[in-house]
Amino acid sequence: MKKNTILPHPMLSITLLVTWLLLNNTVAFGHIILGSILAIAIPWFTQSFWQEKVCLKNSSALFKFISVVLYDIIVSNITVAKQVLSPNDDLKPAFFEYPVEIQHPLGISILASTISLTPGTVSCDLSEDRKILIINGLFVEDKEQTINEIKERYERPLMEVFAIC
Repeated sequence: MKKNTILPHPMLSITLLVTWLLLNNTVAFGHIILGSILAIAIPWFTQSFWQEKVCLKNSSALFKFISVVLYDIIVSNITVAKQVLSPNDDLKPAFFEYPVEIQHPLGISILASTISLTPGTVSCDLSEDRKILIINGLFVEDKEQTINEIKERYERPLMEVFAIC
């Protein structure tokens, strides 16, 4: 990758700037300038660590994916709270192997992070060949059903969102 571009990862730069402003809870001129400097400097200095450039293939699928994840996080928080506060006889924790279809390293990372962000599930390990993700679920009645839900709600939409340029 060439190091002469000012914005090697424009989406990361935008995300960093917005995150900076949200964390500081202000849109003051000084914070916009400092956030912009950081949003340009961080991707520029870290671009050699990125294996390949990532492009959004389908931005509407990204919006849908984010909406589904946020909804699932809220619902899962309520469900896990009920399960934890009720008698522990109802819990059915289990480890299971999830067959990963997505090939892109960033896609795998986002999938594993999404699974861990949803309360009640945690991504524990990824096999060396990146084909199997070990997941722990707090309440797993049917492993196959859980695998199918993850595939339909998270992995397939992620495969629609990202492409390698």
